[in-house]
Amino acid sequence: MRFLVLFLLVLTAPGALIGHIPSAAAQDVQRCTTMTGESVYTDKRCEDIGAMDHLPSPATEASASASHLYRGGCSRTLSDLVSQISGAISAQDVNRLAGVYQWAGTSDAAAHRILDRLDAVVQRPLVDIVPIRPAPPPIVDDAGNVVDTNTDGYYPQTTQLPRPVGLRIVQTLKNSATPSETSFSLRRNYGCFWITL
Repeated sequence: MRFLVLFLLVLTAPGALIGHIPSAAAQDVQRCTTMTGESVYTDKRCEDIGAMDHLPSPATEASASASHLYRGGCSRTLSDLVSQISGAISAQDVNRLAGVYQWAGTSDAAAHRILDRLDAVVQRPLVDIVPIRPAPPPIVDDAGNVVDTNTDGYYPQTTQLPRPVGLRIVQTLKNSATPSETSFSLRRNYGCFWITL
């Protein structure tokens, strides 16, 4: 009788144990893509690890704010910063434009005023984004006398253009052809480009 009871326990034990072992499929491992294009496998949501189910197409990138896609990191290049500003204005997304603004040291009252100005920028149609370079040095003769103050901004072709110190957002007022311009200063912090007013 003991042998029969022991035999029945052995037969039913594996089935009981299998029900308590979590399977790999039950953990729901999924493949996510990082912003650099690398694949990551995780049991968490892709958004929780700063990745996404798939990379957006260039057409989707322009409307990234509308689809709430995560934009990992900051603008490491000036062209990326210009792209972010352009995309924010195209999508009329003040939060996206505020994401490339350097807020360090800004008071609450100043932040409200800045947000109002940024909101006005994203509401106007974009015409162009132009780099602002520092004023060129005056043209001098051999004796060191100023021949031309160079107010027209002429750089000799032998001179390398200096890096931009700001960006001019060229727009028109909403529902009109009246030109409007907003100038932002450029800041470099922690290897990233930011704009300030």
